[in-house]
Amino acid sequence: MKRQAERFAEAQFDVLIVGGGMSGLCAALACARHGVRTGLVNSRPVLGGNASSEIRIHISGADQSLKQPDYAEGGILYELMLENKCRNENFSYSIWDMILFEAAQKQQNLTVYHNTVMYDCETESQRVTAVRCVQETTEMRLRLTAKIFVDATGNGTLGYYAGAEYRTGSEAQSEFHEPDAPEEPNDDRMGNTIMMLAKDLGHPVPFQKPAFAKHLTEKQLAKRIHCRDMRDQIDVSDAPDPEEYKRTSMTSSAASDYGYWWCELMGEGKDIIPQYEQIRDNLMAYAYGIWDHIKNNDEHLHDHHAENLALDWVGALPGMRESRRMEGDYWLTENDVLEHRIFEDAICYGGWCVDLHTPHGLLDENRLPSDCGFYQGVYTIPYRSYYSRNIDNLMFAGRDISASRLAMASTRILGCCAIGGEAVGLAAARCVQHGVDPRELAPFIPEVQQDILRDGGYLPGFKNEDPDDLARTARFTASSSKPGCGPEQVANGISRKIGENMNGWVSDGIGSEGETLTLQLQSPAALRQLRFVFHSDFRYPIRVTMSPNRQAQQRPGVPAELVRDYVVELIKDGQTVRTVEAKDNHQRLNVLDFEPTLCDTVRLRVLSTHGAPDVTVFEMRAYG
Repeated sequence: MKRQAERFAEAQFDVLIVGGGMSGLCAALACARHGVRTGLVNSRPVLGGNASSEIRIHISGADQSLKQPDYAEGGILYELMLENKCRNENFSYSIWDMILFEAAQKQQNLTVYHNTVMYDCETESQRVTAVRCVQETTEMRLRLTAKIFVDATGNGTLGYYAGAEYRTGSEAQSEFHEPDAPEEPNDDRMGNTIMMLAKDLGHPVPFQKPAFAKHLTEKQLAKRIHCRDMRDQIDVSDAPDPEEYKRTSMTSSAASDYGYWWCELMGEGKDIIPQYEQIRDNLMAYAYGIWDHIKNNDEHLHDHHAENLALDWVGALPGMRESRRMEGDYWLTENDVLEHRIFEDAICYGGWCVDLHTPHGLLDENRLPSDCGFYQGVYTIPYRSYYSRNIDNLMFAGRDISASRLAMASTRILGCCAIGGEAVGLAAARCVQHGVDPRELAPFIPEVQQDILRDGGYLPGFKNEDPDDLARTARFTASSSKPGCGPEQVANGISRKIGENMNGWVSDGIGSEGETLTLQLQSPAALRQLRFVFHSDFRYPIRVTMSPNRQAQQRPGVPAELVRDYVVELIKDGQTVRTVEAKDNHQRLNVLDFEPTLCDTVRLRVLSTHGAPDVTVFEMRAYG
């Protein structure tokens, strides 16, 4: 019998990113936006990884669930969430998938391969030269080459195939002297979870459990909230900070209709990855067993709310918390987290608690499902944790970065992974532009830091020092200002409120003709781009989520504080030489590109917001 010819194609990129989760997507968008030919290999039909409709983990981050909202992640992640907030009032994960798909589809310089699994790579002299993939839907085999490769697989799969050094399990206290490390190294790890969602039909709904479902007792679930009246009854005395644990860790699992992040298993042995399918099957048995317990167990007859609930969705693809951690030139440690380290080569920051889950998940019946080490403030992550120590052209993005297990317990959170991915994309673009490998980019890291800030991100301890930004030396005036929020604040280098410092211009109301912010250059210049950062009020979350409690925290529509309609005038010798209008804006960062125009003054006239009674502008930049 004649064998059919193999379908085969090759493609070449400057940067190739493997993994289409939030870290990989943000890396790809950032890299492509800086003019670099970028490829993204995504093994799934949708983008977003753990944040997609397949798994539905909502995006948490350094704000610690509104505990410190000034530190909410910005950049591409916030741009995507604002776009979703504008178009997805129903918290639909299908619409969220569409938002991510659209962002990738319309991005110039970016090619995305969906349903494409990397199964091997080629190496030569400590370099990755190509990855080999198969696109299952087309039966196409692909060989993709690049100058720089980024492993955003979560599991460190590309690094593993390439021979990059990595670790699993817990480090001993003697290695990094971390306060919460075990005395001896071990194979403890956090496990995988599948989520579920129920719908209230307004009348009693029976549930017949499948044959594979586990039978669970109230004793087995005594440490895990699974109905509305348990939150105040559960014993949290073994938590390091019982009140903070109850406020933060229990909020998203205090009802019967949404859950459960603690439906978690991690298998047996040293390596969790080969056990993925078996863990998934066991999680299915536990998930349906939990629902059967809620619906049919006599111990839950008092939970009348559950009587009318029907199971609407159960994830079939578990979300993974921990597997390999790749080795870079620096291991981020718990000490760096708790001491709020500001690294000279910082390109990312985190602020989530040291959130270490119990080693055996649901099988640890007598322990709380997580052990959160809460703290105030944030820390930074150095560039040296984002590239391989022994593979010269390999970078990392996501939960597989170079961090100890205890540091990873904080950095693994989706918001941190996403902004770290964006930073890696920017760094990879700079590697291509300078013609260097990742380690050799060290002298140029200040450029990457300024790229992050210019593109709407935030780095604690750093501010706008971009030598190309003509607004830094300009004079600012405004039609009105509130005390302490004068127009000069838009050029102080910090584009968000931090503590008591507003770091922006706030008008005293909005007049009938709008409010104006005027920039006067030191000398006339041919401007080609203006950038504005507007207020969106990080105190109000905008993430897509299945949690009714988290949905209730959100305001309808886009943030009221955002500038909606505005006009920009470029003026030379008192005469307007160019006018740019913007209507129905719903983004925090606005970038206006136009033909180079000689001018000495720029006037921003804000005509309306989305409902706020005054105008707030955090930053105004001007480029020639």
